[in-house]
Amino acid sequence: MNYFNYFTEIEDAFIRRRGKHLLLSPMDWALIESWKEMNVPLHVALRGIEKSFDSWESKPRKRTVKSLLYCQEEVEAQFAEWRESRVGAAGEPGDSQDENGAQQENEGLPFTRAAILEHLQRSQSSLMQARKERISAGEDDFSDALQRATALLADLEQEFAAVALLDAQKLEHSLSGLERMLSDSISSVVESAQLETIEKEVKDQLNPYRKQMEAEVYQQTFDNLLLKRLREQFGLPRLSLFYL
Repeated sequence: MNYFNYFTEIEDAFIRRRGKHLLLSPMDWALIESWKEMNVPLHVALRGIEKSFDSWESKPRKRTVKSLLYCQEEVEAQFAEWRESRVGAAGEPGDSQDENGAQQENEGLPFTRAAILEHLQRSQSSLMQARKERISAGEDDFSDALQRATALLADLEQEFAAVALLDAQKLEHSLSGLERMLSDSISSVVESAQLETIEKEVKDQLNPYRKQMEAEVYQQTFDNLLLKRLREQFGLPRLSLFYL
């Protein structure tokens, strides 16, 4: 990840989660530069931004987030935890040992480290295949997003393999952010005729159940099914650990 991409990836994540285009201020750029100089890994910074907005959205406020400074505390907290997780990392990825040298996995981890690493590797391969098929017709915003997501997945895999203390919840948070980024990129490139066709199919699928559903539930179900169909159309794998 070069110097320029570090800035643009963080800018893109902030604008995407904010929901409205907003140019970053000189203060925001200075903050990103400070993270870069502190050697905050890109995927850790992005996880902090995603978590900041998730927290903000869980408690709706009248004021909107206008500056990246809103995410500063969470990004630096994530970085501190990331550094701590690497202290005493085992020599062999995937193993941690007690005082007697016995190998052990973290308590409460829903899957083995090996299974999660295999999922990350499989997801990278799927994204690379999707990008290969996409660029056969020319590069666009979606193929670019696929390339970025593949690179970030590789970083997450490397981090997860190296840490001594496994934290599947943090990994899941990062994967959810990548899924959101990819889903948004589909929306920017899908052709209107294709979208209308899929929307009609989803409406027809839900029509028998619509009278029994509240408006809010119907809309959420519609959005979820529409996104599912779009993912299938564009060859996107599910990155979440729930699909492991």
